[in-house]
Amino acid sequence: MADIKYYDVILKPVITEKSMSGMGEKKYTFLVHPEANKTMVKEAVEKMFDGAKVKKVNTMNCEGKTKRRGYVFGKTAKTKKAVVWLTDDSKDIEIFSGL
Repeated sequence: MADIKYYDVILKPVITEKSMSGMGEKKYTFLVHPEANKTMVKEAVEKMFDGAKVKKVNTMNCEGKTKRRGYVFGKTAKTKKAVVWLTDDSKDIEIFSGL
């Protein structure tokens, strides 16, 4: 396994209607490095966002979709998502505040 630093774990936030509705419950969704585990995600969120305390993390591996171009079939890249729950006394994550 590669040496993954905390700033390499979180790739980008997931901006969907379902993930935005979970923000009221302090539930945030991120695309993460495919080799990152739950402890790495928890550590990365707490270090990158001041005042954030993670209660629990759920991760899911998303397989690539099958795409076709003419006669040739291929697959898009695999991704990994992490759903992060914050504790009640932690601060909200700022990148989602303007959305």
